[in-house]
Amino acid sequence: MGRFGGRRPGQLRNLEVEMGASPFAEGSCLISTGRTRVLCTASILDEVPPWREKSGKGWVTAEYNMLPRATHTRSRRERNRISGRTQEIQRLIGRALRSVVDMGVISGKTVIVDCDVIQADGGTRTACVTGAAVALQSAFKQMIREGSLSRNPMPLMVAGVSVGIVKGRVLLDLDYSEDSTAQVDLNVIATAKGKLVEVQGTAEG
Repeated sequence: MGRFGGRRPGQLRNLEVEMGASPFAEGSCLISTGRTRVLCTASILDEVPPWREKSGKGWVTAEYNMLPRATHTRSRRERNRISGRTQEIQRLIGRALRSVVDMGVISGKTVIVDCDVIQADGGTRTACVTGAAVALQSAFKQMIREGSLSRNPMPLMVAGVSVGIVKGRVLLDLDYSEDSTAQVDLNVIATAKGKLVEVQGTAEG
């Protein structure tokens, strides 16, 4: 059985990044990987969490959300309590970003990167990581232009991609139809120099 769009097993989906998709944010982009689309915005706060105040360092964190009709059927909004899945994805994005940021350079500041999934067709976690990194880098460059940072605290980019085994075939960058039937599904996050940051994996059967 062929892949959607006639992709080869080791071929990525088409990747597009629209910079400045949310112009009021310090940094933003709309990232599209195939039919998965995520709006990522980076916001700078002149404060740090209470437990971080005496460290002399800043903080970078992430929040994740999926629109109710981002998928084939409508899902309920998470209002009063976020799900375990959402918490896990937020932490994944945050860890990935912090792995490439020098927190000492952003002392006294917190950066919150919001990742809002507009359309989900597999690979939402990895699209969020990649888009969040682009939005964060854009915010830091804006701060340098404004003179609020002396140098870029993010010398390396970080990105993610999925890989899996579907019906005995090893496939790169799984869409939903592949992800939902995969025997093995991995999310791989690495820096621009190829250093692995995190690998998440699940298997069935």
